[in-house]
Amino acid sequence: MARKILITGGTSGIGLATAEALSEKGHHVIATGHTEADVAAMKEYVQSKNLPIDSFKLDITQEADRKLISNYQIDVLINCAGMGESGSLAEIPMDRLRKNFETNVFGTIALCQEAFKQMIPRNSGTIVIISSLAGRSPRPFLGSYSTSKYVLSAAAAILKQELRYITKNVHVAVVEPGSYHTGYNQRMMQNKYEWMGPDTSYFWNVRDKIEKAEQFMFKMTEYKSLNSIVAKIVRAAEAENPRLRYVAPWWEGAIVQLSRIFGT
Repeated sequence: MARKILITGGTSGIGLATAEALSEKGHHVIATGHTEADVAAMKEYVQSKNLPIDSFKLDITQEADRKLISNYQIDVLINCAGMGESGSLAEIPMDRLRKNFETNVFGTIALCQEAFKQMIPRNSGTIVIISSLAGRSPRPFLGSYSTSKYVLSAAAAILKQELRYITKNVHVAVVEPGSYHTGYNQRMMQNKYEWMGPDTSYFWNVRDKIEKAEQFMFKMTEYKSLNSIVAKIVRAAEAENPRLRYVAPWWEGAIVQLSRIFGT
């Protein structure tokens, strides 16, 4: 059955790939973007590929933008919008940490609340939250991002439990991607050097070591193809009764599970 599916952060990366996959399966897809420029580029792109995807500006940190979803009776909300700050939690500027949580946590939960305003009264709908395996497998110098994603995974589990008290037909699922090559990880790794300096950072003298370790990690783990994670998001969006957690690639999920079992 075709569904009306709204995707935040749907104009690039995993969000865009998911929007295309769902549209090709016959769903009515609305892929929103963070800025008007993102939306303009998206409209040009889908027109060139002849895809029936709608788009409008939705900055999830802005209340007025979040309320725009009330104009659409959506069956599925996919929360893909997010951002990442890097740098040690020992010194990251608090305004950057707050910004990371304002987008990834507060903006996402606030948008979920807007969606619940239409889903709970009509007793149907699914919310999919895109978190990250980095939330369950914390990585040094990505603490701001990892902690925000840890919170999102917990929030999805809590929402799912809470909704059981009032309905069996409104669902919440979380999708936790591992490392995929979209350019996002590289931008996140580099943004700490916008504020780190020789006189302001405890870690300045080991900057080269940090950079080499991060580049090696992503070089070894990043998947070039997004197919496996998109398949998981599509499955969660289409399921009549989605399970709580979807993970891809499977081997990264397995490593995280084993690490937790052995307490590493």
